[in-house]
Amino acid sequence: MTHRVERSALVNYSPAQMFELVNDIEAYPEYMSDCVGAEVLRRGDDWLEARLELQKAGISQSFVTHNVLKTPESMTMSLVDGPFSRLEGKWTFEPVGEGCRVRLELEFDMQNRLLSLAVGKFFESAASQQVDALCSRARQIYGV
Repeated sequence: MTHRVERSALVNYSPAQMFELVNDIEAYPEYMSDCVGAEVLRRGDDWLEARLELQKAGISQSFVTHNVLKTPESMTMSLVDGPFSRLEGKWTFEPVGEGCRVRLELEFDMQNRLLSLAVGKFFESAASQQVDALCSRARQIYGV
């Protein structure tokens, strides 16, 4: 069963500012309520591999993604390891006036049907909240 999440927001910050927040993966647990762990495992000039651990209502899952960085336009993610049979995603930062549109698109399949029912909705919810959390973080870091 394929799960798809697509969220966006208009913000009064530049694409570079928003890209910087998304790329600061190790800070996610400070402001994303479902993220209890975040670690960059390896990093190159235009890529990184990171592990995230999400937890909600007693369910905990961690996964590793390979992220291709196109500063400050986008970050494309693909699964390296985790409870998914497939995970693909992309953050994009499109200039709009003096601000930008932040967009998160994720598509994933779980390894089995039972896991899909149990964890799929949890992951959809966590991913949906990431855009709101990112916008709140931008206000905290950069001001109104």
